[in-house]
Amino acid sequence: MKADVLAKDVYRVSAKIGTRDLFEGIWPIPNGVMLNAYVVKGKEKTALMDLVKDWDGACDAVEEQMKGIGLSVSDIDVLVLNHMEPDHTGSLASFVKKNPKVEIYCTDKAVALVKGFYGVTSNIHVVKDGETLDLGGKTLQFFLTPNIHWPETMMTYEEEDQILFSCDAFGAYGRYDHCFHDELDEKERALLETETERYYSNIVAAFSAFVLKGIKKLVAAGIGIKTVAPSHGVVWRNGEAMEVVTTFQRLATYLDGPREKEITLVWSSMYGNTQALIETIEKAVASEGVKLHVIQVPQTHVSFVIEKVWRSSAIIVGMPTYQYKMFPPMYDVLDELDRSRVSGRKIMRFGSFGWSGGAQKQFDEFVATMKLDCVGNVEYQGYPTDADKEKAFAMAKDLAKAVKNG
Repeated sequence: MKADVLAKDVYRVSAKIGTRDLFEGIWPIPNGVMLNAYVVKGKEKTALMDLVKDWDGACDAVEEQMKGIGLSVSDIDVLVLNHMEPDHTGSLASFVKKNPKVEIYCTDKAVALVKGFYGVTSNIHVVKDGETLDLGGKTLQFFLTPNIHWPETMMTYEEEDQILFSCDAFGAYGRYDHCFHDELDEKERALLETETERYYSNIVAAFSAFVLKGIKKLVAAGIGIKTVAPSHGVVWRNGEAMEVVTTFQRLATYLDGPREKEITLVWSSMYGNTQALIETIEKAVASEGVKLHVIQVPQTHVSFVIEKVWRSSAIIVGMPTYQYKMFPPMYDVLDELDRSRVSGRKIMRFGSFGWSGGAQKQFDEFVATMKLDCVGNVEYQGYPTDADKEKAFAMAKDLAKAVKNG
């Protein structure tokens, strides 16, 4: 790979990460992920925006691309750390060992992490909100954007070319053969759309209030943004640059609503008795013309559940009782949804039990904690009767009607 040119003397140096590992040790990446760092060459100083971790040869890939534009690690004068998560900083200790004179620019809250993660304590410059750094013909401006998605996070703006280095904000899962969004073909754009929503719901959703604050800060600063350069995914430029900002703004509003007029049905079944109501519920929702996402767990990773639930106005949960409690895979799903700050949606539940119930009690605790609006439940011993099916159909139909008219 060669370094990608964003503007004169501004480059992306990146690595394509494979599919076998989990992002953050949790989230599957069946389409891989990009690790993006950026170089800004001034007449007096050269800055590197973020690092990569030694993952699938990422460090070697980035250094090889730097070599292609006439740079080595020792040529970097300023290292900007927008965010301290190890996928952006994992090679910091080795970088500083190769270049002990490099000056590190980061937020006050990042200093302890620079020391705690990597033992680096010298040549650290703490930036103030709005502070600028003149590299010689290239000016960097720093905007503190805490909790997008760690407390120490900031974004860096290059004034002359109006490039926003946004770190985890405005990013996506997936590997792409082109640097820029406008270069993607239809298939790649479709992949990017879904992988942006899954990335957001998995990584950023819990911090949606801070996403909206961060966007508001950028707007208030009055800066023109011609290019958005995130740490994952593709670079957005020209007339498309603000599209990804608008997308993140829309996704952030799902925290408190409004959301899409869709329903996510997530279900699990031990012996087919809970599964026996799936077709009935699908028909009920379809009768109102409402889009329904149907996901089975644990066969499908919770990452994909969160993606669909985050955009949906309502949730239908199907799961049996297991040893007097909720079926464990579904408990894990609801726990992850709670962590992701999923709230305010309508919800219904159905499921079978054997010798005793118990799942409903735990389910009700999640409903209360997550501030969900439960429209009811259909719980039955063994296999559902015709009466159970009729009740489930009516309940799901009413739920779909409420979503459609909401």
